[in-house]
Amino acid sequence: MLSRKAVLCVILLFSSTLATTAVAQAAAQPKGNPAPEKVIAVRASNLIDGVSSQVRHNVLVVIKGNKIESVTAGGNPPAGTTIINLPADVTVLPGLIDTHTHIFLQGEDPAEGGYDIQLLKHPSSYRAARAAVAARRALEQGFTTLRDVETEGAGYGDVGIKEAINAGFIPGPRLLVVTRAISVTGGYPLEGYNPDIVVPKGAQIGDGPVELRKITRQQLENGADWIKVYMTHRSWVDKEGHLVSQPTLTVEELKAVVDEAHGQQKKVACHAYSGIGLHRALDGGCDSIEHGLSLDDAAIAQMLKQGTWLVPTLGVYYTDWSPENTDDGKRDRARANEHEVSFKKALKAGVKIAFGTDMGGIPWTEPIANEFGLMVKFGMSPMDAIKSATSTAANLLEMKGDIGVIAPGAFADIVGVKGDPLATVEALKNVNFVMKDGNIFKQ
Repeated sequence: MLSRKAVLCVILLFSSTLATTAVAQAAAQPKGNPAPEKVIAVRASNLIDGVSSQVRHNVLVVIKGNKIESVTAGGNPPAGTTIINLPADVTVLPGLIDTHTHIFLQGEDPAEGGYDIQLLKHPSSYRAARAAVAARRALEQGFTTLRDVETEGAGYGDVGIKEAINAGFIPGPRLLVVTRAISVTGGYPLEGYNPDIVVPKGAQIGDGPVELRKITRQQLENGADWIKVYMTHRSWVDKEGHLVSQPTLTVEELKAVVDEAHGQQKKVACHAYSGIGLHRALDGGCDSIEHGLSLDDAAIAQMLKQGTWLVPTLGVYYTDWSPENTDDGKRDRARANEHEVSFKKALKAGVKIAFGTDMGGIPWTEPIANEFGLMVKFGMSPMDAIKSATSTAANLLEMKGDIGVIAPGAFADIVGVKGDPLATVEALKNVNFVMKDGNIFKQ
């Protein structure tokens, strides 16, 4: 009779043999083929592809997986394809791109406490929940890509929202994020509080080239796709009635930021209104000027020479004006007046202009497409305005051919709007079909 120890040894040996056999049999079995990618065909009576200057008609767009496989005049899709026949009065476009947003801001309604209360009262979880809603609203309106240019005191929350979208936990656009943004001491709110009390700042604050280079490294390490720098801060109207903006970083400080970012193959966006700070932004090598309220001839010439982009964000400067007889009211009107002149000059000179809104500074309940109306009002053709939010914006984001176009090889970001946006850009507010990455979000 076998001892208890011997029986245990036999059991272990038998179990080991079974396990080895199972592994060998599994290895010998042919592996199953991966599930075939879904194929969808969209029939478009009217198509703006993001590149052509003319509308195309009766076009068949075939999508395989998350990429566009073909774009043809009519034709029949492959067998087994899911076919989407959009109505004849719908215009199909590439997914729209907004290159200047703040999903962690919800407007600055004085009745709710303005900007400050968003940083002082609400926990990060509350702000993240509202940011998720803002991202969904953008996608609902046909904006399938956002460059979100700072969390305004919410740290690296934009990285988390981006990860949640990419993992499929929440719906939202493709996000390129800048995380915390950069300014200097005295260059960003919160301001005006008891100096003995430490209050949060909307941007990451540093001084000197060494410290600002370190901050740039931190933000890139923690997930920044772009670096955002505030080159001007407050603005006011001087005795001659001209708009004046407080400069922030020196040229040497900015060059340290730009050198570090460019060394890691990342770009730098500079918030710059006018004057000294604007020229420092250009001298320091910024890749895009955000807002550019008052561009003088020298600035425009330098932008053309260096290939610097302009993201004008017109609409935000036409909302919430203070009373006309106040200092803030004079400033608000000067911003709008000088901005219109600058936009027209930059457009005429051929400066590269990409669509951006500053949503978040504007409540997310407002239509993002309001910006198109002002761009057209100030001289841009409807087709060029659409390109500024499609193929042109993709060039700014260094995603040429991947987004902003309906063409073979591009990501399947496709939207449909009711009506003809070339006849009236207001049609871009009527988005009734949204596909992002080959997945239908709205139909």
